[in-house]
Amino acid sequence: MSVQTPAAPPTTAGAETPWRRNVASFCRSPVAVLGLVLLLALTIPALFAPWVAPQNPYDIGALDIFESELPPGSVSESTGMTYWLGTDGQARDILSAILYGMRTSLLVAFTSVSAALAIGALVGLAAAYFGGVLDAVLMRIVDIQLSFPAILVALVMLSVLGQGVDKVILALIVVQWAYFARTARSAAIVERNREYVQAARCLSLGPGRIILRHVLPNCLPPLIVIATIDLAHAIGAEATLSFLGIGVPVTEPSLGMLIANGFEFMFSGQYWISFFPGIALALLILAINLVGDQLRDVLNPRNAS
Repeated sequence: MSVQTPAAPPTTAGAETPWRRNVASFCRSPVAVLGLVLLLALTIPALFAPWVAPQNPYDIGALDIFESELPPGSVSESTGMTYWLGTDGQARDILSAILYGMRTSLLVAFTSVSAALAIGALVGLAAAYFGGVLDAVLMRIVDIQLSFPAILVALVMLSVLGQGVDKVILALIVVQWAYFARTARSAAIVERNREYVQAARCLSLGPGRIILRHVLPNCLPPLIVIATIDLAHAIGAEATLSFLGIGVPVTEPSLGMLIANGFEFMFSGQYWISFFPGIALALLILAINLVGDQLRDVLNPRNAS
């Protein structure tokens, strides 16, 4: 008579977690990989612009006014440097100006979105957790904020505050925080009645600790998706405000300002002054949107099962 050996218990070694499965799905998406590669190709040189740019386009001593409006591929007679994308009306190298301008756009976008995310998340979580009068008051403020077009609010603020990178960041924070507040509240309402929140209350934990350490982590996925999409919106809004002449001043780099500077030359044949900064702006926004769109699928709670 043969003796059966008890089967070994199933092992979880190497088991694929939902997070790994979703990350693998992200990597298998050609669109997501293309967006990520494009985003890195644009942002890394921009972040290190002072070291990788052929010229400091905002150093007056490095400019030769006799080399203004040179077409793409021109070679400097004084320095021998090749202007791969040409020069603008101030003799600035377009490629260098794009790198510096993109650096400013990324700074404005990341700073404003991060601050708006923090403010909006705290407002939304507090409204959902405490409810009652506080929820009603905060959500009415959010409703009023969302009832106005974002670009109109930014235009009014900057017309009062004046130009400057810090003022653009402040204006974008004001127009963005309400989106995060609404999203955080919707996610927190689902979480506030869960068992882990009830258990934390039974342990007499303070509301602040429950909100920040227990509720917030479970509300982060939709907030991260909104933040990614808002990065593209912030970059576009900053470019629009600078193009209109009320955003970043002319003494500082900005993609919107570069497009505005070359707009008057479009009909005289110097297309490259506005064309290449416009292409760089479009590619940056496209790359962020491609990554954000796939990130929405990765962080979808329905895919965590």
